[in-house]
Amino acid sequence: MPASSLAQHLAGHVQHLLGSGSFPQPGGWTHMGAVICDVSFQPWCNYERTLRPRLLHLQLSWPDTRTVRGFQRRLATEDLALAMKFNHAQKVATAHAITDLLAAHGVDARDDVHTWLGHQTHRAALCTVKGVGPKSIDYIGNVVGRSHVAVDVHLRAFAVDAGVPNLPYDQLRAVHEEAAALLGHDKGGPEHAVWRHRAEAA
Repeated sequence: MPASSLAQHLAGHVQHLLGSGSFPQPGGWTHMGAVICDVSFQPWCNYERTLRPRLLHLQLSWPDTRTVRGFQRRLATEDLALAMKFNHAQKVATAHAITDLLAAHGVDARDDVHTWLGHQTHRAALCTVKGVGPKSIDYIGNVVGRSHVAVDVHLRAFAVDAGVPNLPYDQLRAVHEEAAALLGHDKGGPEHAVWRHRAEAA
């Protein structure tokens, strides 16, 4: 089935279950410690019950980590697993590696990340970090105020329910983006609405 037909199926499914909108963009974070921990810790994690409360706590307990450099200074002397109350060595290592990479590129505040992610070479650099793939990079974009479709298990399941096959990441992202355009919305709004719908049903 052509991609345009798949997008029409998906758009129809969104409209049937969620209506025509409006679909607000996800709010994201302005605190870079929270941004980095969000993308590092969220895979295979219940976001609302497990991760979001820890991110809110991190912002209160580490107020000096609103920038990448501030977060990097904290990580040099304190235990992130303890601060996040989340003992997962690989997720902690991913947060450290993202922090170091952004700092090495002179990326410090949320607006810096927003601009920096607009370059394909920078996205490719992030993909060299263990634990970071295309979905993580699109997700970082969303939490710093860009508008991306970060295809996770919820968006895949929703697409399958709409009759869309289990496509490779880039192809399925393109179908979601086209469906959003058919509905007259920026791509990040329907993405977030679909994610919330599936997450609440899980």
